[in-house]
Amino acid sequence: MLANILFYVGLIVSLTIGFMYFRDLGDISQMVLKVKRNNMIRFIQKENTYIAAGIGGLALMLVGHVMGGGPGWLFFLGAPAVTLLIVFLFLFPWVWVHVGLRNQQNSAQYYPISEAKDFINPAASVLVIENNGHARAHSDAQLMRPHLAGDEQGLGGDDIVMTYCAMANLGVAYKPVIDGKRLDLEVMAQHGNNLILRDNNTGEPIQHIYGHYDNDATKQSAMQPWPTFRMSFRGFQKAYPDGEVFLNKPPSNPLLRLFDMFTETVFSSGIARQHQEAAPIMDNMSHYDDRLPNKTYVWGVTIGDDAVCWTDDFIAEQRGLINATVGGRGLVVSYDPAYESVGVWYNDSGTPVAQVDFFGNSDQGKLERVETLRSGMFWHVWVEFFPKTDINRMNSTVEEGGSDPLEGVTI
Repeated sequence: MLANILFYVGLIVSLTIGFMYFRDLGDISQMVLKVKRNNMIRFIQKENTYIAAGIGGLALMLVGHVMGGGPGWLFFLGAPAVTLLIVFLFLFPWVWVHVGLRNQQNSAQYYPISEAKDFINPAASVLVIENNGHARAHSDAQLMRPHLAGDEQGLGGDDIVMTYCAMANLGVAYKPVIDGKRLDLEVMAQHGNNLILRDNNTGEPIQHIYGHYDNDATKQSAMQPWPTFRMSFRGFQKAYPDGEVFLNKPPSNPLLRLFDMFTETVFSSGIARQHQEAAPIMDNMSHYDDRLPNKTYVWGVTIGDDAVCWTDDFIAEQRGLINATVGGRGLVVSYDPAYESVGVWYNDSGTPVAQVDFFGNSDQGKLERVETLRSGMFWHVWVEFFPKTDINRMNSTVEEGGSDPLEGVTI
């Protein structure tokens, strides 16, 4: 009697928790299952507790089995078959999350442009951050698996980490500090085609696109976003000849190298489809909006509760210069053909800007980049998190006779 109780209680507990772990944090499970975000959040917050309970259940089941509990027909290949299934349900998501990605918040390696040229196509889009003359470029391909890139030296004297979600085609740099405490960030899952990070110091989840603690309804406990913009790699070389480039080179350990090759192959095939097919490859979305095709690339900003995005073709139609007001502040959206980059700038002069260059020098003085710009991300992800967004907002255009920075150029 006792043996059966131990066996069945242990079996139910370990299988249930193992299935939940695989479903909620196994990632590939979302190819076939609709995973609820609140289930993910619960498991992210209490991962170690659930794992301990699951392993305890497995041990209980095995003790019961040794004591003679459980029917023989349950084990087609004997107790090891069920044990291996349970171990797989726990081991796969743990390895995928904690080993497969190997986030590099503190250990990223940056190289001079002369070396990076051998790894990045000149026309490739790179995510760029700059501070006090110190510039860094991150290509989508190099960032795709680690998701986080930063080092102890920081960027121009500031602790700034690049965060990246390939499912959203979104890179955002943050200062990894909330309420004066440095965060230990780790990528845990994705929902709404956007990462969910965890601060391992507090156990609290953080939605990548927002940057604030998930449990903070006021949105005040948040990381400070750092201006992040896209440009071509050749444009980066012209703008910042002394800049650094993030490279995620293969490890020297042959087993780890093979594991990384497998992981990156899985990532690459899925992300290639994500860029080509209209439907999300993991459809865990809760909001749909047909104002734009799903995979349209948009440049979106948020100021307060006001969210606005622009498409590259609309920017081109406006000759690469748009004046708009977002959240009560004047902004300028501009495309620089020399550096192949869309920038969004604050304009507090009260006068529309007629000309601005890549570095923010304008006819209304030196402008500062908008730190909440999300560059070139997918429309279906942007509108998932900002459903009340406006599209292609503008106040006025350059007066007739003004310069046309896009004449003969397409973005």
